[in-house]
Amino acid sequence: MARRSRHEKPGPSGFLVVDKPSGMTSHDVVDAARRWLGTRRVGHLGTLDPQATGVLPLAVRDSTKLVPFVEGGTKSYMGAIHLGAQTDTLDGDGREVARSDAPLPDAEGVAAAMREFEGEILQTPPMFSAVKQGGVPLHKLARRGEQVERPPRRVTIRRFELMRFESPLVHIEVDCSPGTYVRVLAADLGASLGCGAYLEALRRTRSGPFSADQAAPLERLEEEAAAGKLDERLLPEVEALGFPVFTLGDEEARRVANGGEVPVPRNRFSEAPGARIAAVRGGVLMAVMELRADFRLQPLRVVRPDLP
Repeated sequence: MARRSRHEKPGPSGFLVVDKPSGMTSHDVVDAARRWLGTRRVGHLGTLDPQATGVLPLAVRDSTKLVPFVEGGTKSYMGAIHLGAQTDTLDGDGREVARSDAPLPDAEGVAAAMREFEGEILQTPPMFSAVKQGGVPLHKLARRGEQVERPPRRVTIRRFELMRFESPLVHIEVDCSPGTYVRVLAADLGASLGCGAYLEALRRTRSGPFSADQAAPLERLEEEAAAGKLDERLLPEVEALGFPVFTLGDEEARRVANGGEVPVPRNRFSEAPGARIAAVRGGVLMAVMELRADFRLQPLRVVRPDLP
């Protein structure tokens, strides 16, 4: 096991929800949080484009082990689509590559076209993205002027709603599955309407269990870090997971620490087999377990095998 740096500042684990400003990459925010918290063990749960703002959840310290269990779930956005033009990046940060001289559609036409995108659809990742091909991020190839084939991906658009129409701007709200590019959704809408479009502004309001009312701007977080209060803002792991809780006894904890299963009473959980369970010891998360059909809990991820 790799030794932890002697410069690592001890502290609690949990999730920090940042209200990311425009102009910063998600990795920029991670770097800032690492400085504030005095730990390298910080990771984000789903990239936001530099232009985009809003909910960017960060996993801190031991909570980085829980990212696979909280990074899914519905993503929600509000934004603005600009009709009548196209850019190379599909958003307002890019270079304009085409402009339509045709009359723009009205609100009814736009709303009708938007409804056609609801449900499961195929999306082709944009060239200006972090998706890798041959180990190289697509955005690096794009900046060299290269275009490569990208296999389309299945995503689900649960809601794509027109909130306000101020031609050429279409103000929207979107609920979608992880991996959805709202930039691509905007460009595809423009293609469907025959006038072209790009995403002018985007704000994420929800990412799985994390919402905008839990998020704080960087300025406030920096102030709290300087005052030594940032650890107090971390959301507890069990709360973020949202799984049913099972408290481990002494013998059960020893089994879980060694990767063993734990039997549970038949009426202990109403969930179906396959459900995720948060196993705690002394009020602290020890492991994420899976409920089996034979009424045993099987460890999926032991977060803290050495809990007393």
